[in-house]
Amino acid sequence: MYNPKSHNAEEFISHNEVLDTLKYSDENKNNVELIDQILAKARLGKGLTHREASVLLNCDIEEKNKEIFTLAEKIKKDYYGNRIVLFAPLYLSNYCVNGCVYCPYHAKNKHIPRRKLTQEEIKNEVIALQDMGHKRLAIEAGEDPVNNPLEYILESIKTIYSIKHKNGAIRRVNVNIAATTVENYKKLHEAGIGTYILFQETYNKESYETLHPTGPKHNYKWHTEAMDRAMQGGIDDVGLGVLFGLESYRYEFAALLMHAEHLEAVYGVGPHTISVPRIKKADDIDPDTFDNGIDDDIFAKIVACIRIAVPYTGMIISTRESEKCRERLLHLGVSQISGGSKTSVGGYFNPMPEKEESAQFDVSDRRPLDEVIRWLMELGYLPSFCTACYGSGRTGDRFMEICKSQQIHNFCHPNAIMTLKEYLEDYASVQTKKVGDKLINKEFNTLEDEKIKSIVEDNLQKIEKGERNFKF
Repeated sequence: MYNPKSHNAEEFISHNEVLDTLKYSDENKNNVELIDQILAKARLGKGLTHREASVLLNCDIEEKNKEIFTLAEKIKKDYYGNRIVLFAPLYLSNYCVNGCVYCPYHAKNKHIPRRKLTQEEIKNEVIALQDMGHKRLAIEAGEDPVNNPLEYILESIKTIYSIKHKNGAIRRVNVNIAATTVENYKKLHEAGIGTYILFQETYNKESYETLHPTGPKHNYKWHTEAMDRAMQGGIDDVGLGVLFGLESYRYEFAALLMHAEHLEAVYGVGPHTISVPRIKKADDIDPDTFDNGIDDDIFAKIVACIRIAVPYTGMIISTRESEKCRERLLHLGVSQISGGSKTSVGGYFNPMPEKEESAQFDVSDRRPLDEVIRWLMELGYLPSFCTACYGSGRTGDRFMEICKSQQIHNFCHPNAIMTLKEYLEDYASVQTKKVGDKLINKEFNTLEDEKIKSIVEDNLQKIEKGERNFKF
């Protein structure tokens, strides 16, 4: 039985409820009166249920689909403005004991080079990332209790935060590691992590167990209930995601929203972020062997409908996707992107030859960070390296309260301007700095509060003189 307040994975992600939702959306995908009612509710900016959003996703009326895309773009602007947050993944280790059939790190893959960074190597990776201009990382590691114990992750986090190179500093470390215990989540919280990220891969229990035939990750219940344990361990910012292409996208969409509803119902705080990766080619992995792939048009509609259904969440798109695809999705809901990313262990400081590389998946957008920053600005977006909410304790329900009232721009917009100024002073090419200085002048003049405007103006001058890390 479906129960969003249950702590049992098979009740808050009820298979029968998903199937009933898919049937309901099939029956109503051309029900104009209902679709108009759902769109009217969505325009209030308070979100939709998984059933309502599934009707919109399944709608094939061209006129209504245009309304869906237009509304998604408006909601994105209402909540997040034109700001785009930048981050980079940092792969610590690709040792893994799981048998996930879609991932080249699976235990049976004997020809992929296995690597685990030492703390000195992590230091070099972080300096390389700081020299690019990054302030926010997402650390990744395979599940291996011998090679990648929690103690190694905690030590690595401590190392990352300790490195101050020139004007560089990593101000937020998000963590994407395997499901663990409440006690371990407490330790991650005490280590000062930002968001705990864990992709479900697929919410269909039968498919999940088939795709994860061996290893601890085979346990559907343990994996799916991880966010509950993270919350219980004090981590109030969590990030959801599925790997589109493994299972029917409509099934995953409904279940993903049910997971968000569960977190809201039990903890009063939904997902801080939702990621939307698609399966990509990698060492010994051919995405064509999975028969649930989605094209760019369906992918765009998924992003638009997630934005409408969960308007407060940060939406993430990685360098898995091409420049063209990422540009389209930025308009429809995405608020965070990676840039200059490497998906192999040790990929930044001393990358291995391509034939020996240990990348988890192929990167489609290979542009350096500076080029990505300039591209965003030329599209009219304000690149942001802001971590002020994390640094000021605006996490969990405190962040959500401000975000849901559409007031987060009072903090985020001036912080984005100041962190972009830092980037331009310390790392940008001449061409990018020229574009950026012009954008900062434009965005500065949009600030409405005269007191904030005065402080920002003063801080921008201080940044030019070498001071760093101002925040509201």
